[in-house]
Amino acid sequence: MNRISGTRIVSIFALAALLGATLHGSAATAATSLPARYFELLNAGAARVEDRLATGSAADLQTLESPAGWKHFPSALLVAAVLYAQSHPSNPRHSDAKLLSLAQRIGDLLASEHAQGRYTTRLDHHRDTYMWLETYRLLERDLGEEHRARWRQALLDLLQNLAADVAEKQDYPRYASPFISTSPNHLSLWASTVYLGGAVFDKPEWEQLGRRVLHRFATEEQAPDGFWGEHSRNGPTTGYDYLTATAVALYYEHSRDAAALEALRLSTDFHKFFTYPDGTPVETINDRNRYWSVSPWGHFGFSHFADGRRYAEFLTARLPAQPKTGLAVLNEPSPGGAVRTPRPTGNELDVESLGRIAQDALYFHEGSNAPIPQDQPRYHHQMSVPAGIRKSGPWVTCLSGLIATPTTSRWYLDRQGHLSVFHEEFGLIITGANSKHQPELATFTEKIGGHIVSTPTSSRLKMADDADQLALAYNSFFAVLEVMPASDKRQEFRFVITPTGRMAEADLNLQLILKPGEALETAAGRKVVLDEKPIRWNAEDMGNWIAHHGWTLKLPDGARLTWPVYPFNPYRDGPETGLGHAVATMSFGLKGKQTITLAVEANE
Repeated sequence: MNRISGTRIVSIFALAALLGATLHGSAATAATSLPARYFELLNAGAARVEDRLATGSAADLQTLESPAGWKHFPSALLVAAVLYAQSHPSNPRHSDAKLLSLAQRIGDLLASEHAQGRYTTRLDHHRDTYMWLETYRLLERDLGEEHRARWRQALLDLLQNLAADVAEKQDYPRYASPFISTSPNHLSLWASTVYLGGAVFDKPEWEQLGRRVLHRFATEEQAPDGFWGEHSRNGPTTGYDYLTATAVALYYEHSRDAAALEALRLSTDFHKFFTYPDGTPVETINDRNRYWSVSPWGHFGFSHFADGRRYAEFLTARLPAQPKTGLAVLNEPSPGGAVRTPRPTGNELDVESLGRIAQDALYFHEGSNAPIPQDQPRYHHQMSVPAGIRKSGPWVTCLSGLIATPTTSRWYLDRQGHLSVFHEEFGLIITGANSKHQPELATFTEKIGGHIVSTPTSSRLKMADDADQLALAYNSFFAVLEVMPASDKRQEFRFVITPTGRMAEADLNLQLILKPGEALETAAGRKVVLDEKPIRWNAEDMGNWIAHHGWTLKLPDGARLTWPVYPFNPYRDGPETGLGHAVATMSFGLKGKQTITLAVEANE
C-alpha cells in the first residue's frame, strides 16, 4: 500500500499563507460551478474513450494515438480512475465497475507496450507515466493482484529512469533550457512524478529528490512576477508556464510545503492578469509560442484561493465544447450575477486535456469565489520587468519591452513584438507575437551595416491612466509607443520616433490578424475575400482605413499592407503552412523624427 494519507499536518506558516491568499484582493462571492463541470466533461470524455475501444482498434498505442486528438492516450486512464474513485454529487459514475474494467484494460495495454519497448519511444511519455502512476495510486486496492503486479513492475522501471534524469540535473546552476538541455516544464513534471512515485512505492530517496528539485522551483527559480521562464527569468513562456505550475501544485498536494503554496499564489496572480477575455494566454510576452489554447492544466493549483477558483471556472467555461455528446459550453455566472455565454468552438477536448481535467477534479479545493480581472470593466497590471496589460471596457492592450539575447535554438523566438490589441467581440486584432528569422514581423527594424536589427537594445515601460508609454531604443533611433485611453468604440495608439544621430533605414510593422474567407475592404474602394492569393497594397490602394471582421483600422499616410505572411513555427522549424496562422503586415517606412497615429474602431 502507498504511504500517502488523505490527512496531513499543515504547518502554521502554510495555513496562514492559505488563509491570507484565500481572502486576497476582495471579498469572496458565490460558490464556483467546479468541480461539477469537470465531472460533466469527464463523463462525456469517458464515453468517447469507451466508444473508441469498442471499435476493436486498440491493438497498440500507435493505432490508438494516430487520429487527431488522441495523442497521449494513457491520459484516458486517469479519466476512468477519477470517475470510478471520486465520490461527488456531480459524479454519477462513482464506483461504476465498467470504469474499473476500462482502466485495467488500458493499463494492461501500457504494460504490454512497455515490455515490447514501444512505450518510451513516444514523445513526452513522462506525462503519460504520471497518469498511469496516479491511476495506480487511486485504484491500487481494487486492481486485482495480477494487474497490480504487472503495473507496479512497469511503473518502477519507468520511474527509475526518470529519477536518474532528475538526479543528473538537480544541482545544475539554473533550471532553464541553456543549462539543463531540456525545458524547465519537463524537469518540473519529471520531478513531481518521481516525488509521487516515491510516496506510492515507499521510495524515500525518490521523495527526497523530488522535494529538493521542486522546493527549488518554488523558492529560487520562480521570477518575482510569478512565472517560470523557460529560457531565463527575464520574461515568461506563458503557455508552458501552466505545466510547471501544475508540477509545483501536485508537489504541494502531497508535501504541504509552504513555499510551494506561496509560489502558487504568485502563479495565480501572473496568469489571471495575462489572460485574454477568451481564456487564451497573452502571446506578446511569450518567448516560445505565438499562440496557445485555453489551458486545462493546473486549475487545482489555482483553487487554493478564492480568485483562483474563479479563474479556474473562467478557463473551464472557455474550453472546447463536446458536440458529440450534446454538452454545451458552460453558461457561466459572473460575480455580479449576469450570465456570460462564451461562444462554443465546435471542437472536442483532446484526450490529454481530459486527463488534466481529471487531475483538476481529483485535487480541486472547493470554496467561494472572488472576482478576477476579466470580471472587471477596467484593470491594469505592470510587472517588474517591462511588460504590462490594460483592459478598458471591451479593449485589452499589452505592451512588452522584454529584451533577451537571441538564441540559435529553434525553440526560442526573438523578442521583437511589442504591442497587442484585443477586443472582447472580435478577438485579437493586432498581435505582438514573436517570431524567428523574420524581421518583417518585428515591430521595428533598422538596417545597420548590411544587417537587419529587429530587437531593441533597451526599453522602459510607464503605465498611467492618461496613457501607457513603452519606450524602445535601437541603434539609430528610439520610439515611444503611446496607448491612449480607450472608449467603448475606439482604441488609439501612436508611435513617436526620435533619431539619435544619423538614422538608419528603418520600418514600423504591425501584425494584423485577418480571417481567411472574410472580406477586407479599404477606403480607396478595394474589396477582396481573403485566401492564399498575395496582396501587396500601398497607400493609394488603402486610403485612410481598412475594415475587416467587424473592426476598422484608421491609417495615416504611407502605409503598406502585405498578405499572407507565414510566421515561424518552432515545431516545424520553418514557417507555418496554413492560412489559419498567417498574418498581414501593415508597414511604414520611418523618415526621421515623426509621429505615426493609428486607431482601431469597432464598427457600428
